[in-house]
Amino acid sequence: MATLRQLEYLVTVVDLGSFTRAAEQLHVTQPALSHQMRALERGLGGPLLERLPRGVRLTPTGRAVLPHARAALAEAGRLHAAARCAAGLQGGELEVATVYSVSLGILPPVLRAWRGQHPGVRIRLREYPHAEELRAAMAAGQADLAVGPAPTGWEGPVRDLGVEEFVVVLPADDPLAEVDDVAVPLALGELADRAWVHYAPGNGLADLLDQVCARAGFQPMIAVRAEQTSAVPLLAAAGLGPALVPANMIAPGFDGVLRRPDPPVRRTLTAYARHRPDPLTTAFADLLARQSRTVPPHIRALAGTPEVDPRA
Repeated sequence: MATLRQLEYLVTVVDLGSFTRAAEQLHVTQPALSHQMRALERGLGGPLLERLPRGVRLTPTGRAVLPHARAALAEAGRLHAAARCAAGLQGGELEVATVYSVSLGILPPVLRAWRGQHPGVRIRLREYPHAEELRAAMAAGQADLAVGPAPTGWEGPVRDLGVEEFVVVLPADDPLAEVDDVAVPLALGELADRAWVHYAPGNGLADLLDQVCARAGFQPMIAVRAEQTSAVPLLAAAGLGPALVPANMIAPGFDGVLRRPDPPVRRTLTAYARHRPDPLTTAFADLLARQSRTVPPHIRALAGTPEVDPRA
């Protein structure tokens, strides 16, 4: 039977792409590492890694085993964290998974507040481009809590965090930016002949933009696709084309002009887990729920969202 140490060796070799570097990080000799890997392969009935002149490559069996190895190590880490909490310790690590846009918009103030309240608890943040990848990672045991769009068919506990508003970003010299009140809705059909700042394929926001434009009766032309979600509003403000972005990503003093799309574009955000959360995860989810209901004034005015008392 595979041991946790052997699974740790496998994951480390794969992540570093080298037996030599893995042995250095694990503080073992390379022969000892190789011996444990051979023992693991014998126990699982076949080779997991192909040794190449410059690195390693997973075999089909290795690709099948690796996600389970990561999940087993994650569960073992949470077991030790739970034991420390039960013993009254204040340290430990909380693993949070999310999508790119949430890590840029909602999470930073939450993490800042969390650090002030629980300075001894480390946060490990895992980011994914698409909500389905986030859901799959959570199902595979790679985090304690997922924060993102509502998951379909999820059997574990799900907590509603509220509705995320989207805005259209335009450069300051755009003709559609001359409206006196930026809160006046902008019909998306007015942008049908524009080339858009789009998201990279595989980014969940790329799918959302295509769906929103399709409902408005057109397919968006593409001026540029940005690999980094954070670059999209900046490129739009620079004049490369309009962009559709979550309002909570926009910082005060942003150079571009924001318009509320008509019809509105919104999605529900949630925090979800595989099973009943432990007290540490619950405390983070509570803080997340309070913080996510506090809408910044510059976004509240734009989206027409009433202020919510975070203590409610």
